[in-house]
Amino acid sequence: MKIRTFFYTLSQGIRNLFKNGWYSLASIATISACLFLFCIFYSVVANLRFVLNNVEQGISVQCFFNEDVTEERILEIRKEVENRVEVSRVIYHTDEEIWASFGPEYAGEDYLDVFPENPLAGEHNLEIFLSDVSMQSTLVTWLSSMSEVRKVNYSEVTASTLSGVNMIIAYISIGIIVILLAVSIFLINNTVRVGIAVRAEEINIMKYVGATDFFARAPFVLEGMIIGALGAAIPLALTYNLYDYVLDYINGRFSVLSSILTFLSLDQVISVLLPVCMIVGVGIGFIGSFVTAHKHLRV
Repeated sequence: MKIRTFFYTLSQGIRNLFKNGWYSLASIATISACLFLFCIFYSVVANLRFVLNNVEQGISVQCFFNEDVTEERILEIRKEVENRVEVSRVIYHTDEEIWASFGPEYAGEDYLDVFPENPLAGEHNLEIFLSDVSMQSTLVTWLSSMSEVRKVNYSEVTASTLSGVNMIIAYISIGIIVILLAVSIFLINNTVRVGIAVRAEEINIMKYVGATDFFARAPFVLEGMIIGALGAAIPLALTYNLYDYVLDYINGRFSVLSSILTFLSLDQVISVLLPVCMIVGVGIGFIGSFVTAHKHLRV
C-alpha cells in the first residue's frame, strides 16, 4: 500500500467513525463493557487460581518406610521421587528430627529424660509436595507399589476437590470468553454495515471507476479496528485505576484474610490484560469489519 493511499484510507476510516457517531459510540461502549467484564472476570479468576495454587503447594503426600530400610536406600528413593513430573519438592524427615520437634510439645522440655528411647523410632518419612495435585493418585499408586514403603498418607478428598474447582473455572472461563467475543463481533458487524449503507452510492462510483475491493473495503476495516482499540483502552484504564483500590478495600475490610490469602499485584494482572485486551479488541474490530465488508461490498 502506498503512503498516500494509507493516509487516505485512514482518514476515511476516521470519517466513517464520526459519520456514524452514535453507532460507533454504542459499539465502543458495548465492547468496553464486554472487555471490562472480562477484566473483572480475569482478575477474580486469576487471583482465585493464584490462591488455589498456593493451597496446592502446601498439599503433601507422606511416605513411611519399613524399619529395616536403610537411610541410604531412602535417599535413593528420594532422588527417584524428585525426578517425577508431578513432584515439586521432597523433604526427608528422620525419626530423630520428628521426635525433636514433637517431643517438647508432648512431654515438655525434659522429654529426653522422660523418654530415653525415641518412641517414634522407625517413623522416618518423605514429605512430598506436588506440582500438580490432580496427579496425586498416580504418585500414591507408584509409591504404594514399592516394597520398601510401609504406608502412604494422603488426602484424596482435598486433591479431587481442588482438581474439580480448577476444571470448573477453566470451563466457565472458556464459556464467558466465547460469549463476550460473539457479542462484540455482532455489534461491530452492525456498525460497519450501517457505514456501508450510508456510503453505498459512493462505493458504487468508486467501483465503477476502477477501485479495487481492497481500496473500498480498507476504510471500514480500519474503522472497525479503531472501534476495537478504543473499546479495549477504556476497560484497561478502569481496571488499572480500580484494581489496587479494591484490594486495599478487601484487605482493610477483611483484615483476617490478608494474613491468610495473598493476591496478585496490579503489574501481574495488567501485564496479561494489556496485550490480551488490545489483541482481542483490535482483532474483533478487524474480523467483524472484514467479514461484513466482504459480504456487502459486492457491487
